[in-house]
Amino acid sequence: MAGFASTTDLADKQVSFDELGPGLYAYTAEGDPNSGVIVGPDGVTVVDAQATPALAAEVQSRIAAVTDRPVNRIVLSHYHAVRVLGASGYPAQEIVCSDITRELIAERGQADMDSEIGRFPRLFRGREGIPGLTWPTLTFHGRMSLWLGEREAQIIHIGRAHTMGDTVVWLPKEKVLFAGDTVEFGAAPYCGDAHFTDWPETLRRLRELGAEKMVPGRGRALLSKAEVEEGLAGTEAFTSTLFGIVKDGVAQGRGLRDIYRKAMDAMQPRFGSWAIFQHCMPFNVSRAFDEAQGIDRPRIWTAERDQEMWRVLEG
Repeated sequence: MAGFASTTDLADKQVSFDELGPGLYAYTAEGDPNSGVIVGPDGVTVVDAQATPALAAEVQSRIAAVTDRPVNRIVLSHYHAVRVLGASGYPAQEIVCSDITRELIAERGQADMDSEIGRFPRLFRGREGIPGLTWPTLTFHGRMSLWLGEREAQIIHIGRAHTMGDTVVWLPKEKVLFAGDTVEFGAAPYCGDAHFTDWPETLRRLRELGAEKMVPGRGRALLSKAEVEEGLAGTEAFTSTLFGIVKDGVAQGRGLRDIYRKAMDAMQPRFGSWAIFQHCMPFNVSRAFDEAQGIDRPRIWTAERDQEMWRVLEG
């Protein structure tokens, strides 16, 4: 059996801290989860907090090299543990997310925390410093604007894609987009809690924003309109190809394991070199199988369900 999820991925990644414009930065790490940084006149806003306070400290060390202003706000793009559990490692008093994301934290946050720590232990180094679930201090419905001096940062619940609460941060004047996991670049989208049917429409809304620079959820910062489109198109190709294979298999009455093997064979040549491909595919096909059978709300992943699924598909 293949090593479970990313338990054998123990190599540290090279961190980059790229300037996207005055006071705008991308914290990326070769396919590990990214964070965005917006330096305002009174403090710093971080988009996605990382998985642990220890990892949050690494983000803050990069921030400290460009400003002495404190991190006073965190925006969560969605509820997954690798994005939110580092929040307590910042001095921020304000934690912002969509109302749907808060609902998901309440419904499945603890199960997701236990599940993700088991899947990817390297990303949770220092997990003994996590005090518990991350709860927002401010939620919004649809969209809201932060005014950071004269700079507007629009926080938009863009639609269902990676999760049902997906939120992006859009700076319309600077044309910079912090996309969360609605878009990946050189990394396989994780779709275990996805809405495949809605994902293309969500990507269409992202295109309409007209971003000229983008920080995807994973992968390096995208620094031109052409690179932004490459990220959008790659994410769309991956998710649409996968769901098409699974829908066809379900329509033919095939079982989950059979469809999984077919999807792996079909997608490996194009996408197999993308980061976390082997990790994601069992979860991705499982969720696509459910959605193709009419299960709209993703079933909750638990550590026990993770292991059972992996044995069925990779055993």
